[in-house]
Amino acid sequence: VNHGSRSETLRNALLDLENKVKDSILKDGSISGIKTAFMEYTEPSIATRLKEFDKENYTDIILVPVLLTVSTHSFDDILTLIGMKDDPKSVELFKIEKMERYMPKAKVTIAQLLDFTDILKKNVLKRYQEISKNTQEEGLVLIAYGDKTYNTEWTNLMQTTGEYIKENTSVSTYSFGWCGHIAHYSSDSTTLPINEVLKTKKKAVVIPVLVAFDEMFQIKIIGGGISKVPQSNERVLYKPDAVLPDKNVENWVITTTKEHAQKLLSAKE
Repeated sequence: VNHGSRSETLRNALLDLENKVKDSILKDGSISGIKTAFMEYTEPSIATRLKEFDKENYTDIILVPVLLTVSTHSFDDILTLIGMKDDPKSVELFKIEKMERYMPKAKVTIAQLLDFTDILKKNVLKRYQEISKNTQEEGLVLIAYGDKTYNTEWTNLMQTTGEYIKENTSVSTYSFGWCGHIAHYSSDSTTLPINEVLKTKKKAVVIPVLVAFDEMFQIKIIGGGISKVPQSNERVLYKPDAVLPDKNVENWVITTTKEHAQKLLSAKE
């Protein structure tokens, strides 16, 4: 399960993730079906996929959220969509967005999020090293979606990631900003942390901390924020990429799924 988007590029990145992990997950027979669902904006939705599993008479479903860290989506929306929780704000949102709630007959087990691993830190480090020119002259800028309700957790995620880059490179300065609803999707929230880094560094390396590429975020919002920086062509290094594709994420999905499957099977013995 992932957030979903109007961007076909983002949707294809998540479907590609499914294709890459499918054979490994299905080969030992403990799991016999795998599907990708999008929370909002597009089909197949979570409700659509759960109905399909019910029609196929599955007894257990392992839901793996391909989300970076805690948010209203992971703590409230997903649980409310599948009938495990009744969050009034989420229910109201679903009515507005015309998102269907569905409680499956099968028992649903929800896996932990990506930030319970060190995958994100390693991913950002790799992407930073790919575009860095001179670490001693550069500062790092991380731009993530963010979440107003869980701002503390998102801030901690950016700080631990930034510190990890400092520990493994010559980077001495980093900053971060938000590009999602918490920032009203404003490009200014990208410009501000870049300008902060450029007060002490010759160049800023901007890394989008987003699960997959979405034209609205990586190009319009983050790219738009960069364009407002004076001499951005010379002073800002940026590649509009994302966490995916990443072999470590693929392995995490495979391992997480198999671990939960084994627990479910052991409990039934």
